[in-house]
Amino acid sequence: MTASVTPARPRALTFGNVWISLALIAVMAVYPLLFGKSMNFGVSTLIFAGLAMSWNLLGGWAGQTSLGHAALLGIGAYTMTILATPERVPAFLGGPLAPWWGALIGMALAALLALVWGSLTFRLRGSYFTLSTIAVALVIRLVAINSDWTGGSEGLFMPELPRFLGLDLFDRQAEYWLAFAFVILTLIITHAVRRSRLGYALQAVREDEDGARALGIDPTRMKVIAFVISAVLTALGGSLYAIYLQAFEPHTLLELPISVQIALMAIIGGRGSIQGPAIGAILLAVFGEVFRTVFANANLLIYGVLILAVTLYAPDGITGLFTRGGRKLGTAR
Repeated sequence: MTASVTPARPRALTFGNVWISLALIAVMAVYPLLFGKSMNFGVSTLIFAGLAMSWNLLGGWAGQTSLGHAALLGIGAYTMTILATPERVPAFLGGPLAPWWGALIGMALAALLALVWGSLTFRLRGSYFTLSTIAVALVIRLVAINSDWTGGSEGLFMPELPRFLGLDLFDRQAEYWLAFAFVILTLIITHAVRRSRLGYALQAVREDEDGARALGIDPTRMKVIAFVISAVLTALGGSLYAIYLQAFEPHTLLELPISVQIALMAIIGGRGSIQGPAIGAILLAVFGEVFRTVFANANLLIYGVLILAVTLYAPDGITGLFTRGGRKLGTAR
C-alpha cells in the first residue's frame, strides 16, 4: 500500500492568488503617473521587491534562511558591469558585451555557484546553511575588495550602455519599467512554483524533511533547485541594481546588511506567501522614507521598533495578519 500525505499549506497561502497579484501589478503600473517626480524611490523599491520575492523561493518555500544573497546580487552587478567596460572585459571576448548578455552570464555564474554551494551544505541540518551563506558572502566581498579586475575597494563605474528596446538605460523611467518587468517575472515564477510538483515537494521538505524523504522526495535536490532559481533571479536583480546605481563598491553592495534587508522584507511581508515579500519591501521602503523625513535623527530607532513589533506580534508576516483575519471573519459568519 502506498502512503500519501497532503503537503502542509504554506503560510498565508490563501492570500496568494492571482487577483491580488494583479492588484499589486496595477498599483505599480500607475505609480509613474501619480509620482513621476519620485522615480528614484520607485525604481529602488521595485528592485528590492523582486529581490525579496527571489529570496522567498529559497527562504520561504524551501525554508532555508539565507543571509548571503548580497553575494548573488554582487555577481550579477559585477559580471554585467565588467563585461560592458572596454578596459576590463576579457580579451578573448573581443570587446565589451551588451548589458543583456552580461546579465545572462551573471545569472549563469550565480546558478553555478548556487549549485555547488547548495550541494555541499544542504546535506547538513540546522543552521549550517545559514552560516555558510554569511561565509561565502564574506569571501566574495574580500575577493572584490582585493581584485583589480573588480576595481578593488573603489568599485566600478557603469560605462555608457547601448539602448535596450529603444530605452535609455540611464533614464529613471526606463529603469522603472525594467524593474517592473523584473517584479512581474518573479511573481509569475513564484505562481508557477506554487502550482507545480516542485512547490508541493518544497512545502513537504520545509514542514517535515524526514517525512518527505519517506515519500521518495530528495530534500537536498529540491532545496538545490530552489536555490538555483533564487540565485538566477537575484543575479538578474543585481544587474538592474548596477544600472540604477551607475557606480558601486564592495562596501555598499556586498555587505551583510544588504542580505539582512532582503531577508527582512520577505519575512515581514510573509515568507512562504506569493505577494508577501513584495508587500514587505514596499511597506519597509515607505516607512523608511517617512521616518527619515519626519523623525530625522530617531528614524533608525523607530524603524527598528517597527520591525521588532512585526516580528513579535505577526510572526507570519503582514499577509499572515490578513489570512488570520479572513479566517476569523469566515468563522464568525
